[in-house]
Amino acid sequence: MSNHFDIITFDCYGTLVDWEEGISRTFMQAAAEDGVRLERAQILAAHAAIEPRVQAEKFRTYRDVLTETVGRMALGFGWVIDRERAAFLAESLPRWNVFDDTNPALGRLRDAGYRLGILSNVDRDLLEATMHRLDVEFELVITAQQVSSYKPADPHFLAARDAIGGKRWLHAAQSWFHDIVPATRLGIPAAWINRNRDARGAEGRPEHEFHDLTGLADLCC
Repeated sequence: MSNHFDIITFDCYGTLVDWEEGISRTFMQAAAEDGVRLERAQILAAHAAIEPRVQAEKFRTYRDVLTETVGRMALGFGWVIDRERAAFLAESLPRWNVFDDTNPALGRLRDAGYRLGILSNVDRDLLEATMHRLDVEFELVITAQQVSSYKPADPHFLAARDAIGGKRWLHAAQSWFHDIVPATRLGIPAAWINRNRDARGAEGRPEHEFHDLTGLADLCC
């Protein structure tokens, strides 16, 4: 069977790595150390609301994005912390766990002959630390630090398109907002890795939808 695509790119955090678990667990632990009790749902809701606003204000490194986001989240929770203390989330990122299906699916895609890439909203050094947890090599890696921009803006995708050229390309991602909508806007075939069983948004039209990476590997292999 011939491959469906030549190259498959992935968002990393949320798609390959369980960033909701990493964010919520780390935030709850740090807050508890200071006597503040927080719940997973309120942490994730605050992060989802605040981080995109921080990213849209001006370009910051992702370490600074996370630190600024943590500071604003903490303020909203009535938890007073200084900037040095607010760096705990960025420092924890390399320890966030990959999903159980990630490495088996990536290995199947690699063994089937697909070229693999990552388009990520982080700094290169943070991503490289995470990539030690991934069992495959990625031919194409584009970070926010490289393009001085954060998805859902276009630069990640335009840089990838320039690098990929006319080869058959599929982009796979969990975030509808950060990845599926811009990929659709730019005419890039997309696979939505809908891990949380979310409803589709008004914008965006992925060619495929799966609940994990195993479904993607089943399609392509």
